[in-house]
Amino acid sequence: MSEVHCFTSASFAYLDRVRVLAETLRRHQPGWRLWLCLVDQEPHGFTFDPKQEGLAGVVRVSELGLPDLRRQLFTHDVVEMCTAVKGAMLERLLQEGREKVVYLDPDIAVLGSLAGVERLLDEHDVLLTPHQVEPDDEPGAIRDNEMGSLKYGIYNLGFLAVSGRPGGRRFARWWRQRLQDHCYDDVPNGIFTDQRWCDLAPALFAGVHVLRDPGYNVASWNLSRRPISIGVDGTIRAAGSELRFFHFTKVGWVGEVMLERYASGGIEVFELLEWYRRRLAAHRVPGLPETWWAFANFADGTPISRAQRRLYRDRPDLQHSFPDPFAAGTDAFPT
Repeated sequence: MSEVHCFTSASFAYLDRVRVLAETLRRHQPGWRLWLCLVDQEPHGFTFDPKQEGLAGVVRVSELGLPDLRRQLFTHDVVEMCTAVKGAMLERLLQEGREKVVYLDPDIAVLGSLAGVERLLDEHDVLLTPHQVEPDDEPGAIRDNEMGSLKYGIYNLGFLAVSGRPGGRRFARWWRQRLQDHCYDDVPNGIFTDQRWCDLAPALFAGVHVLRDPGYNVASWNLSRRPISIGVDGTIRAAGSELRFFHFTKVGWVGEVMLERYASGGIEVFELLEWYRRRLAAHRVPGLPETWWAFANFADGTPISRAQRRLYRDRPDLQHSFPDPFAAGTDAFPT
């Protein structure tokens, strides 16, 4: 089989999660190589040594060749920016000759073999996992899950796999172009970062395969139909299928509330959650300011509000007057 190159995208605030992803990927897919697309800069006095992270390499956002990078960094919040770079990073790896590229969100833990992904990429150009593969029955679950997919996207882009064949490269080029200009959390206008774009992928590209195995990309949004069980041999299953990876989205916030809501009274989900918390603690990042992101503030240290980012995004006159918006200060962008 061809060597698989995997990548994730994150700021330093998610470095503990990147470390858990890297640790679990090595355990279950030791032949895969993991890259980090780093959308951040080190705070003063903080040392980051990529060689100590067990990664194939680190590609900084400044190395992706994104046009007008300072404007993009200002008009996106940290989540939007970490998703906006995914297309460019994917295309970069494919252009370097990688035959199979897999993206995994940093808050994913690999808990089983992903050899099936390798085999599917021999036959298909793009692999996507839907948020749901089975309909819900309860009104609350329909609102949370199915209506959530209608708002935020049919497919969860915490996972994506693409082949280096022409069809895969064509998809990557299209996705990069869309994310370059239209990767915002703007549900009223029909986009949610990178996800809603891929609703179009099965219609626009012939080589797209929808991976429906319930063991892939288990998370709060599909737990209602994918009960977790742990066998006497330690094998973890979701809806009877071997669990391949679990998406611990928003642990410590609304994600945990949703996990509790759909755990169906079982303790297995909470065992997984407690294990994940322990691994995060083991990989904590000492010396990093809480909620750090290098592009969160103006040059004078004042936090940039979401409204200010959107104002600059929507006003070409401001973009012309302030080519480096970080240096402009809050007076130029009233809230």
